[in-house]
Amino acid sequence: MSWVRRVLWSGVPPRRRPPVRRHREAGITLPEVLVVLAIIGLIASVAVPAVTRHLGKARTDTARVQVETLTSSVELFRIDVGRYPTASEGLQALVVRPGGVEGWNGPYIRRQSSLIDPWGTPYQYRIPGERSDFDIFTLGADKAPAGEGENRDVGNW
Repeated sequence: MSWVRRVLWSGVPPRRRPPVRRHREAGITLPEVLVVLAIIGLIASVAVPAVTRHLGKARTDTARVQVETLTSSVELFRIDVGRYPTASEGLQALVVRPGGVEGWNGPYIRRQSSLIDPWGTPYQYRIPGERSDFDIFTLGADKAPAGEGENRDVGNW
């Protein structure tokens, strides 16, 4: 019985073999891979500088917020103790009670890591300050005075 007769008689088409894949259709060719890599490289060359720029700005903004928080904490220390932390006590006095200090109601900063700037350097504390009663500052990414962008100094001035 031919398959045509079987289809007409049973109403169900016969099973056919799946199409055979030819060898040249079996995978991705080297030129296709190279084109994809070139496109990824072009996208990365545009995206990476933009992301790096935003990361530097984010670190500077984070430092600015942390300096403001430390400044407020030093002011709270002064209200409680009646004086600012000395140069020898430094910002550590906001986390750990200095010896012989009456009225300390801290810790004024929850975490020790809050005393480290976004570039991994401890914030600097200077009393008396050059620009106010006390200075809290970081020198930025380059760890040198002045600078632009991510290298800019950030302080409570």
